[in-house]
Amino acid sequence: MLKQQVLRKFFLASLFFAFIISAHGASDTLGLFERAPVYNKKRIHQITYGVCIAYPAGMYWLYTQWYRDYPQSSFHFFNDLEEWQQVDKAGHIFNSYTLGKASMRMLEWAGIKSRKALWYGAGAGLVFHTTLEVFDGFSSQWGFSGADMVSNFAGTGIFVGQQLAWNEQRIVLKYSFHQTKYAAYRPSLLGSNLPENALKDYNGQTYWICVNPYSFVKTTSHFPKWLSIALGYGAEGMTGGHSNPEFDEGIPVPQFRRYRQFYLAVDIDVARIETRSKFLSAVFKAINAIHLPAPAIEFNSGGSAKFYPFYF
Repeated sequence: MLKQQVLRKFFLASLFFAFIISAHGASDTLGLFERAPVYNKKRIHQITYGVCIAYPAGMYWLYTQWYRDYPQSSFHFFNDLEEWQQVDKAGHIFNSYTLGKASMRMLEWAGIKSRKALWYGAGAGLVFHTTLEVFDGFSSQWGFSGADMVSNFAGTGIFVGQQLAWNEQRIVLKYSFHQTKYAAYRPSLLGSNLPENALKDYNGQTYWICVNPYSFVKTTSHFPKWLSIALGYGAEGMTGGHSNPEFDEGIPVPQFRRYRQFYLAVDIDVARIETRSKFLSAVFKAINAIHLPAPAIEFNSGGSAKFYPFYF
């Protein structure tokens, strides 16, 4: 795991390098949200400079959130398959799927041919997540997780497989989050504010598989193009990974029942909403990784069910 000072210097150097080089770029006659019909050298440079900034910045932020407060160790492996009711594994699948898809679209925007953009984009997603696993491997609190890597490859496979089979994403993975009461009892582990909660509190995270019926039947159906059926997974009652502790730094922690949650809901596939605006189209594609609030039914491992007029 890199030291905090090294990451900060690397980020500042990358920012300075990207600023100096980008000042020499030629003007782009294409609209900002218009896909380049052929290889566009300037856009490739812009993507390169952007990655030089975003990658170290993202690594530094994640370092401050996950690793800074724990000592380093020699590289080691760690079996965390039984932690967090596997909600974290669903997160790995979603993250690798989403980053691969976003990377492919970014490369297509620069005029890279679709098949090449697919493989480069998928590779970018795996490189990012493999870096995090290496960080874990050098942290005394965690370790390199084979289960996490399997989940990363699964998410990438879901993305790549659909592009190869259908040249589109008929089954979209999405994420939603709401704050929970559990973080207040262990803020150092589950987060002390909204951004930290969204990253660390698995109790409030729900991961969705959204199937678009229209994409399978096309013109033979009057089913709305933008309407999907969503299956969600989450869990609650978790104040620890494997089990709930009785104390946190000497302070008693209430005991909660840990249980899994399964959801059936409708989903709006905003990327399929037709619009003449290239800007709106780009916005819809960007936010389509989020399951918007919608009616849902929860079935949980405790044997009960609950209806939500709007669940997020």
